[in-house]
Amino acid sequence: MFISQAFAQTTTGAPAVDFVGMVLPLVLIMGVFYFLLIRPQQKKMKDHQAMLSKVAKGDTVVTHGGLIGKVVRVVDEQELLVEVGENIKVRVLKSGLADVRAKSEPAK
Repeated sequence: MFISQAFAQTTTGAPAVDFVGMVLPLVLIMGVFYFLLIRPQQKKMKDHQAMLSKVAKGDTVVTHGGLIGKVVRVVDEQELLVEVGENIKVRVLKSGLADVRAKSEPAK
């Protein structure tokens, strides 16, 4: 009547999957991520580590908490004594520094 018969189609084989065409966009996306995100972040981190290693007595520093002070003494490799006010000294970790504003003059 109104219903037609459905016939199964013969299989001619699956279409060939182009591996290069499938992987190439992923490789390109990873390359873009590396050059736009990962590489600049690594460079910034390397520069920050170099800045922290050069902190010396007399430098004006800014902490991540917003305190601005002058380095009175380098306690050890990871710690500084910073004067944030008149006779107010704070021990600060070097990793807690955000910026070194004014470099000290070289010792004579």
